[in-house]
Amino acid sequence: MSIWKTITRKEDPAVYASKDGHLVRSLKVRDFLALGVGTIVSTSIFTLPGEVAAMHTGPAVAISFLLAAVVAGLVAFAYAEMAAALPFAGSAYSWINVIFGEFFGWVAGWALLAEYFIALAFVGSGLSANLRGLLAPLGISLPKSLSNAFGTDGGIVDLISVVVIALVAVLISQGASRAARVENVLVVLKVFVVLLFIVVGLTALHAANYVPFVPKYRPTANGPFGGWQGIYAGVSMIFLSYIGFDSIAANSAEAVNPQKTMPRGILGSLVIAVVLFVAVSLVLVGMLPYSKYANSAEPVGLALRAAGHGGVAAVVQTVAVVGMFTALIGMSMAGSRLIYSFGRDGMLPKWLGTLDKHNRPNRALWTLTIGGILIGAFFPFAFLSQLISAGTLIAFMFVSLGVYALRPREGKDIAKPAFKMPLYPVMPALGFLASLLVFLGLDSQAKIYAGVWFILGLVIYFTYGVHHSALNKQ
Repeated sequence: MSIWKTITRKEDPAVYASKDGHLVRSLKVRDFLALGVGTIVSTSIFTLPGEVAAMHTGPAVAISFLLAAVVAGLVAFAYAEMAAALPFAGSAYSWINVIFGEFFGWVAGWALLAEYFIALAFVGSGLSANLRGLLAPLGISLPKSLSNAFGTDGGIVDLISVVVIALVAVLISQGASRAARVENVLVVLKVFVVLLFIVVGLTALHAANYVPFVPKYRPTANGPFGGWQGIYAGVSMIFLSYIGFDSIAANSAEAVNPQKTMPRGILGSLVIAVVLFVAVSLVLVGMLPYSKYANSAEPVGLALRAAGHGGVAAVVQTVAVVGMFTALIGMSMAGSRLIYSFGRDGMLPKWLGTLDKHNRPNRALWTLTIGGILIGAFFPFAFLSQLISAGTLIAFMFVSLGVYALRPREGKDIAKPAFKMPLYPVMPALGFLASLLVFLGLDSQAKIYAGVWFILGLVIYFTYGVHHSALNKQ
């Protein structure tokens, strides 16, 4: 068989339906809404609006959030149709495997794996830093050796990060439905606190802080500030906030009635997130001049204290820490299902695709957990943030183009989905171009790291995956 025929061989969707049929379908729309909102509306809603306003956009940060939401929305429509038509574990990896072939599915899945591994370590590190900040005024602290990544400021291991990532894995290992119940409660609590900030903040707005809404452009050491250049830079920085909806799709093999459940979960969670992000952005820049948020790790707390609401600030920051568990749950569930699908297909060792006696992919779960812990232990926080958006945007481009190959097969070897992407064939192209535009706006380091990760993926595919693929036996 020629190399081209090998890399373009496609999996039969009926095979995936059979293999994933052992997974327990227990997740409903409310569970996916909680998973999506919990992953998207994470710590970034309390930090990113102030940071982007100070660095790039000024009061126009809400425009950056809206534009980033448009890009995410275009791709989310493609995800919704794919998840309804092909409700398999592994999301983009499995879909592209069926539509374009094994190699392209691997590239898309490998790009997503970077997001899940790194996001797990990233959120774990962020939770640890925020929790230590809350405990310090109480006189509770850990030595530097147990507070930072290896080699960073005297650190050996970030103990809190290790513990919380492991605790989340223990919870998920008991079953997706149990993890979803915990997620649902935490998400309700987090959304309540976001609304509390908005309501309290509305009483402390100053119209002068919105003028000029789009500051005049000027170059700075951090990149462009003001004008449409600054808004564009803000979009690339903000897009990281919206990528969590793909964590819903990765669990579609465990959805009850995925034809309806998946589109509602994906699109519904994104709509909720956009409303909350834009509202927080507008309130935040109205409470204090945007320049006050420069180098602030907690702009929401800063604004509330300046307005005389120190008690509300303490509540918001405490719930923000607790709410980070929702992002860890969402990323752990999605990443473990992706690794399971790699093992299921022989692209990584087969034991990763083995289910336990309760039909749970716990071997893949603990592999992801250990990997996330090790990455967080050895790589600094700034490094981790670079790869998350880059890997996901690559998968987004594949999925957007994949709709063109999916449509001719719907009603044939692929069942007709109950949901279809509107404005076909224009919208898939717009989703691809918008994702590409955001990718080009990432800084050069992010592109270099993505290139290194891509090369590593090629090495693994051609030295292991292509020889052990389940398609070799068909």
